[in-house]
Amino acid sequence: MSQMPSKADILQWISDNPTLTAKRDIAKAFGIKGAARIDLKRLLKELEDEGHLEKRKKTYRDPDRLPPVSVLQINDLTPDGELLAKPLEWQGEGVEPVVLLIPRASDPALGEGDRILARLQEVKAEAHHYEARLIRRIGANPRKVLGVFRKGEEGGRIVPIDKGDGKEWQVPRDATGGAQDGELVEAEQAGPKTRLGLPRARVLERLGDPSAPKAVSLIAIHQHGIPDEFPDDVIAEADAMKPAGLSGRDDLRDMPLITIDPSDARDHDDAVWAHADDDPKNEGGHVIWVAIADVAHHVRPGSALDAEARKRGNSSYFPDRVVPMLPDRLSGDLCSLHEGVPRACLAVRMQIDAHGEKVGHRFVRGLMRSAASLSYQQIQTAMDGAPDDACAPLMDEVIRPLYAAHDALQQARHKRQPLDLDLPERKVVLSDEGKVLSVNFSERLDAHKLIEECMVLANVAAAETLVARKSPLLFRVHEEPSPEKLDSLREVAEAAGLVLAKGQVLRTAHLNALLHAAQDTDHSEVINMSTLRAMTQAYYAPQNFGHFGLALQAYAHFTSPIRRYADLIVHRALITAHGWGKDGLSPAEIEQLENTAQHISETERRSMMAERDTNDRYLAAFLSERLGEEFTGRISGVAKFGVFVRLDETGADGLIPVRSLGREFFHFDREAGTLMGSDTGLTIGLGQRVTVRLAEALPVSGGIALDLVSIEGEQMPKGGRGGRGKPPRRKQGAAKHKAAKAKRKVARKRG
Repeated sequence: MSQMPSKADILQWISDNPTLTAKRDIAKAFGIKGAARIDLKRLLKELEDEGHLEKRKKTYRDPDRLPPVSVLQINDLTPDGELLAKPLEWQGEGVEPVVLLIPRASDPALGEGDRILARLQEVKAEAHHYEARLIRRIGANPRKVLGVFRKGEEGGRIVPIDKGDGKEWQVPRDATGGAQDGELVEAEQAGPKTRLGLPRARVLERLGDPSAPKAVSLIAIHQHGIPDEFPDDVIAEADAMKPAGLSGRDDLRDMPLITIDPSDARDHDDAVWAHADDDPKNEGGHVIWVAIADVAHHVRPGSALDAEARKRGNSSYFPDRVVPMLPDRLSGDLCSLHEGVPRACLAVRMQIDAHGEKVGHRFVRGLMRSAASLSYQQIQTAMDGAPDDACAPLMDEVIRPLYAAHDALQQARHKRQPLDLDLPERKVVLSDEGKVLSVNFSERLDAHKLIEECMVLANVAAAETLVARKSPLLFRVHEEPSPEKLDSLREVAEAAGLVLAKGQVLRTAHLNALLHAAQDTDHSEVINMSTLRAMTQAYYAPQNFGHFGLALQAYAHFTSPIRRYADLIVHRALITAHGWGKDGLSPAEIEQLENTAQHISETERRSMMAERDTNDRYLAAFLSERLGEEFTGRISGVAKFGVFVRLDETGADGLIPVRSLGREFFHFDREAGTLMGSDTGLTIGLGQRVTVRLAEALPVSGGIALDLVSIEGEQMPKGGRGGRGKPPRRKQGAAKHKAAKAKRKVARKRG
């Protein structure tokens, strides 16, 4: 029997023979037979426990991962004509993984040597470790166009829907993708840019009817002027980026930091870990680490990437797509804290006492490696007693300590009394074809609250550090409600038999008392909505006016620099304040902070409007197949022209026009927020329960029209005596109109 190989020999063999990594292959290579195989199995298990290998099926490989978005180079063609690629930035110490490219019909032709940006999925196959889908070829940035396809003899043309783009695009016969006349299509530039003639395009995707669900978000993006194409120089800068190294950073790679995000998240910009504080002066306390992607390392002041990120201000999120602030190379790859991948970060170590009060913190610039990418549902299910394979090994060291720290933070939150609104968030669920499958209300888990509290604490630490060091920054500002809005809220509360105290300095605790009193009553939803409407809109500013809603004196956004430009400014301010490098806040940026704050506050509102319009259109499309059905809901708004109703099932808002309320005239009382029937005396106001019939649902505009069936369980009275309930003023107006008409008639006869 041959001598048992050393661990180093085994690792070298696996590295040199990536396709022969099964235990039997290793045994054969070293001449290990019979009972000695037990010793080999033990040796492989030790390498696995030490983190040098990871077992997958019956093979062993290096545990480091490729990020879900990676740069690849096409390097081989299989006998079946399939393309194999190698990752250009593999950082593992073991076997370099093999990637199989899965092409789509609309993908351009690729050949050996081409460098591409691709989205990866880990697979369990014998000949390859990942499958990849092309995002784009590196060095190529074809312009995208959204428009209506018009068929012609030689192919067709695309008429852009963007009003600012008057130039049509020519589509060759072999590049129409089967598009039909009048269909909305998404296309990209084909061939070089020329000055003469129409530019050429290739259809990438047929979106069908311009009013179809799959076109909704694209139309909203264009209507609201959200930039959804990256300029060539921005893409070139992003493609030239390399991963950050350890130089000048604290090594945090052995920390069991984990990311917790929605299950469909593509980028991960924050990671957390907590443990009991071993400082005897802080008995019963906790240490919470929050690590945030170091976007500032890649996006430097004055660069094309920086200018484009500032222009966009933030990422925009829609049910079927994301318009990112940064190109995929950064947002999905280099800046994303993917599991098992070394990534640059800014991290804050925060100490809290047993009651959740922060007693100290410090920032570091580091290099981390996420121990796991988990979803909110995963971690919550684990804490509820059913951990899966990913969570089980992390329960004692990571997950339970995080929840213990959260329990303490909840005590501090209760004492601080931030505004505690209860307004469920609705989520539109789409099929692959873009059709609305359902509209659900997002479940609010303790896992969500855990991450929120950790992020709030980190944001506070960032603001406090920069204020203490007298560094310029952008604060997140939320001012208290105006007296007029508070009076309106007070009237709504009184109509519901509740009280909002008057004549004292308003605090969030007063509003929470009102919300708590309304809880579990029929007025809960209306009080929550009315309280939200009374709030001012949060914004960014270089001056600190505090954050009313969170009940905090100083607050700055630090935790999401991949999707918010404000957070990137705060990162740069921290870099400058700590002297960590030359990529901090520049003098030119400091001079422009006021303008930057105003601009990104506006881009945030722009995205919110586009996202709201998109959801409204999807909801209208979802309901358009249910015309004539009855729904229950609650009156959410009253205006002179009609009544708004929020439907229980979907959360959609529809309008009952005042003309359809009955044959009587309805008086509008602006101060009370009511409509009153002149004949029946029926009073319609906020919060009343209603049953309505769906009369109209327009996917193109997002409009939903309703008919009132019953109010508070009572059938809608017919009312009216042929319009005799109208005010005298209206009658006099009609009489004057008749008299004038008769006078004109007589004059014509005389003429």
